[in-house]
Amino acid sequence: MGLLDRFRKPRAPELPPEPVGCVAIILDGNGRWAMSRGLPVAEGHREGTRALRRTVEAAIELEIGSLVVYGFSTENWTRPPDEVDSLMEIFSETIDRELPDLAKQGVRVRFLGRRDRAPDELHEKMADLEARTGTNDRLDLWIAFDYGGRAELADAARRLVQAGIQPDEIDEDTFARALYEPELPDPDLLIRTAGDQRISNFLLWQLAYAELVFVEKPWPDFGEEDLRAALAEYASRERRFGGR
Repeated sequence: MGLLDRFRKPRAPELPPEPVGCVAIILDGNGRWAMSRGLPVAEGHREGTRALRRTVEAAIELEIGSLVVYGFSTENWTRPPDEVDSLMEIFSETIDRELPDLAKQGVRVRFLGRRDRAPDELHEKMADLEARTGTNDRLDLWIAFDYGGRAELADAARRLVQAGIQPDEIDEDTFARALYEPELPDPDLLIRTAGDQRISNFLLWQLAYAELVFVEKPWPDFGEEDLRAALAEYASRERRFGGR
């Protein structure tokens, strides 16, 4: 490296030439982030809500159409009861404190997954937020709550049977319309934080041809620079969708 190179700013990552339609993120590492600092796990989840806000604001700046985040899975109910209770409380706090400002910036908030197991107060807040942001069109923020990909596929099959759809009438389009939210676009890019390289039962149908980027940084430390780097990695790949 020459002397001048030491003082030059690193080149910004090259982003996709067109805004990305849909990005999904598995928000992993909250608990490990907290424990590495000697903090209660709940503090990691709270810090994760701040990461969510700055990432959504970065997505707005980058003109991403939809952002899908994995907030709480069907399997998360098996965690210790005090952690589950804390998560329900933090979800409620997030709706009260973080999401209203995002709504003012044009974010439409939508929840993906089951609703029947949420505490009544949280369920009401979720429905109210969806109604209040229903006409916003700057960015769709989909929050997967009590969501599991296998459960979604099983429920879709059940809906088709209950609707009396005949086997020879079922194709990919018919099946997709039976999913929890048929309006959810297929993600172009999936990001997972905290180093693990798996999709953990997230959007099994929708991720069929998504590009996957795994980030070592835990979710509470994630921000605009990391989102830009993931988009640059996405831009460097050639998507063939099974063709040549």
